[in-house]
Amino acid sequence: MNDNYYMGLALEEAQKAYDLGEVPIGAVLVMDNQVIASAHNMRESCHDATAHAEVIAIREACNSLRRWRLTGATLYVTIEPCPMCSGALVMSRIDRLVYGSPDYKAGAVESLFNIVQNPALNHRLEVTAGVRADECTAIMKDFFRQRRK
Repeated sequence: MNDNYYMGLALEEAQKAYDLGEVPIGAVLVMDNQVIASAHNMRESCHDATAHAEVIAIREACNSLRRWRLTGATLYVTIEPCPMCSGALVMSRIDRLVYGSPDYKAGAVESLFNIVQNPALNHRLEVTAGVRADECTAIMKDFFRQRRK
């Protein structure tokens, strides 16, 4: 397992979002050391509030594998997932989440809430935070700095 490598792929997805004028968040879903799905935010392009990188990657993986349970999967995402995406991670039975930077305004893994490890839910994820955090933070800061100009 190479968390740095897969987070690099998620950062490439984040750059695609950046180039489209989308909030630069990228996600890569991996099973058995193979990328099953990759995605970036598409809310503006799709006019869809649910078109977050994590949700798109989960949908893509479920369609590809022809099942909704993603047991054995790891999701790499550049920014800590929001409540909607954290719920989708739990509901899809993903085993592990690796994220880059915390999201102190909407993070639902550790910053504001902890949905993915909530003992009241029937599934919990292993979490690794801070992988390539400086790069994940930098692309977000640069994007919003450019937007404010």
